[in-house]
Amino acid sequence: MDAYDVVIVGAGHAGAQTAINLRQAKFDGSIALLGDERAPPYERPPLSKEYLAGDKPFDRILLRPETFWSERGIAFHGGSRVAAVDAMDRRLRLADDRHVGFGKLVWAAGGSPRMLPCPGANAANIHAIRRKRDVDTIREQLDEAKRIVIVGGGYIGLEAAAVMRKLGKQVTVIEALDRVLARVAGPILSRFYEGEHRTQGVDLRLDATLEMFETDERDRATAAILTSGEAIAMDMGIVGIGIVPEVGPLVSAGAAGGNGVDIDSQCRTSLPDIYAIGDCAAHGNPYADGAHIRIESVQNANDMARVAAMSIMGAPVDYDAVPWFWSNQYDLRLQTVGLSIGFDDCVLRGDPASRSFSLAYLRGGQLIALDCVNRTKDYAQGRALVAAKAVPDKEQLADGERTLKEVALA
Repeated sequence: MDAYDVVIVGAGHAGAQTAINLRQAKFDGSIALLGDERAPPYERPPLSKEYLAGDKPFDRILLRPETFWSERGIAFHGGSRVAAVDAMDRRLRLADDRHVGFGKLVWAAGGSPRMLPCPGANAANIHAIRRKRDVDTIREQLDEAKRIVIVGGGYIGLEAAAVMRKLGKQVTVIEALDRVLARVAGPILSRFYEGEHRTQGVDLRLDATLEMFETDERDRATAAILTSGEAIAMDMGIVGIGIVPEVGPLVSAGAAGGNGVDIDSQCRTSLPDIYAIGDCAAHGNPYADGAHIRIESVQNANDMARVAAMSIMGAPVDYDAVPWFWSNQYDLRLQTVGLSIGFDDCVLRGDPASRSFSLAYLRGGQLIALDCVNRTKDYAQGRALVAAKAVPDKEQLADGERTLKEVALA
């Protein structure tokens, strides 16, 4: 049985960054990085943007050159999926029945795409966007696919819709709620993006529920059937309705968790010497008024990786990073800082018609989040205000000619 001082399960942003941070902190023990994909660690956000569009080859989205891991004494094991965790004996059983021992374990396994529980959902031309192989398969089929149906109006669905329109495809987006981005933004931003996608030619269906995919004799979906009975002809489907956290083996081993695995402020699970970070880690977030949540972002992955590495090094720190996100759609760059969960007021800065504006979300007068569309200065200056839990003057905040730095000093 191979054994390492630190074993990291998951070779995405969180797992890879943990290994990097440990070496940067002069950790001289053995490190293993286990990834269920054979590909070396790579950036995930371009999968629904530049990589899907064919604008970036794979070697340009690698987190580090392939040789980096061996040069730093980090044993990368691709194609290694964990089937069981033995927390008492400190070993993992892999899906191929190999065993790996650990001194400390960092669980950074992320999640798997949430798929639709309906007939036809497993058809050969229905895809998710989560891994390189997902996008590779989509691109292989694109020449024969003119009509694309996308289920889900969140970031992934809308980014994919923008790419498909750029590639000249006919695109229909099906969203079960009454607005896009409903889980992550307020109504003003939702309506703006709905208008932008419709202007670009996307057939956007809101309050629309998928009943099934109609398939042919080749097991290919040929139509999306809505609960209304309408049939939307299609050559390919993309499903973007979130992820299911990959925590089964850890929870089965006794780790506390439900929607993900529960961690404390130092990314420790309820099991000794076992940490969890990234998309699968549920934590009390100070920017969500202490609510126990998971955050699916590169920022969260990287910042949690630092916290876990510091704890392993014996210099523990608490996780208190300001959340931030971004999304590129057409020529629009959306940058978000903070979490708008529970906002009770929203202040508009600038004019959406200009395609450069910001939305400031308040709760009890405190600035808790900003959505900035093509307005990078607001995003950069707003991070400090969100971190400081600022209570700005609403009239000055609404003055789009006044910088947020000036608002803070007023």
